[in-house]
Amino acid sequence: MNTVNASLESSIDSTVSTISARVAALGLTLEPAAAPAANYVSFVQDGHLLHISGQIARRGNAVPYTGQLGADVTEADGIEAARLCALGVVAQIAAATGDRLDRVARVVKLGVFVASAPGFSRQSVVANGASDLIVEIFGEAGRHARSAVGVAMLPAGSAVEVDAVVALREH
Repeated sequence: MNTVNASLESSIDSTVSTISARVAALGLTLEPAAAPAANYVSFVQDGHLLHISGQIARRGNAVPYTGQLGADVTEADGIEAARLCALGVVAQIAAATGDRLDRVARVVKLGVFVASAPGFSRQSVVANGASDLIVEIFGEAGRHARSAVGVAMLPAGSAVEVDAVVALREH
């Protein structure tokens, strides 16, 4: 393990046993998992893989970051939107696992969709907001593969949407 990974692991409190406690230890709030907005489910477990539907940035029922990066939304706000989306993903993981941190073997992949104005090409920078938060919460198990994709528009006008695949341990 390199020194960066060693310091990351040492910064994560190994006595915390729930996902919501880990989030709270970081000074963040884990809102209840969002209900699906249409004819789909929020997550599906197939074997050891948990597939999480796209989560938009929200605070309560509000969508605080709407519009396109490079036009209506600043890069800093896009990064914060990606963090909120990642918290939505984490809320779904908590709902699927009974809030058990020990069930998460690895976050396998994040898909990050960024509503982008023509010419905006910093989707990967915005996506780092989600990636960084996932690693803060899950440590080494949070290191994942990722896609960062620019799109014209997202549901509810959200600036960012994040979906995920997570490998679970048996309970």
